[in-house]
Amino acid sequence: MEIIFETTRLVLRKFTAEDPGLLLKLNSDSEVLKYLHEPRLQDILQAKEVLMNIILPQYDNNLGRWATYTKHNNEFIGWCGLKFRPEPDEIDLGYRFLKTAWGRGYATEAAIQTIDHGFKRLQLKTITGRAHVDNAASIRVLEKSGMKYFKEEMMDNCPVKTYVIQNENNF
Repeated sequence: MEIIFETTRLVLRKFTAEDPGLLLKLNSDSEVLKYLHEPRLQDILQAKEVLMNIILPQYDNNLGRWATYTKHNNEFIGWCGLKFRPEPDEIDLGYRFLKTAWGRGYATEAAIQTIDHGFKRLQLKTITGRAHVDNAASIRVLEKSGMKYFKEEMMDNCPVKTYVIQNENNF
C-alpha cells in the first residue's frame, strides 16, 4: 500500500488491483453519481475494468485518484486526486465520497491537501476543478479549497462550473 499523503483526519493512498470492491461500493450508489456523467457500476467485473483501465494508468504520470480513508477507524470513504485530461490539456482535481462521509468536511480537507501536493511535490502550474451547476456541495468544496470561479461550460455533456487555481510559486 503506497500512501500519497495524510491530513489531520485522512490517509490517501494509491488504489491497487485488489480494490475493485471499493469502487463498486462507491460507484453503485445512484445518489453518489447523481451529478456525474458516469453509469452506475453493476458488478465487480465492471469495477475491475474501471480500476485497471482508468484509475491505475494515471499513476504512471505521478497523478491519480487516491483511495481515501479515515484515520480514526481506517474506513474507506471515497477518493480524491489529480487526473490528466488530454482533451482540454489540464490537470483536474476530482473527489467522490460515500454518503456516510458527506457533510463532514472530508472532501474539502482532501482537496486542499491534494492541491498542495500538486503544487509543492509535483510542481504543477495550474489545477482545474469542475462541478455540475446544480451540485452546490461540490461547488462549495472547490471554493473552500481556494479555487476561483472561471466560467460555466459544457464538459462531457454536463453543464458545469469550472474553477482554477494557479501555483503562485511556479512562475
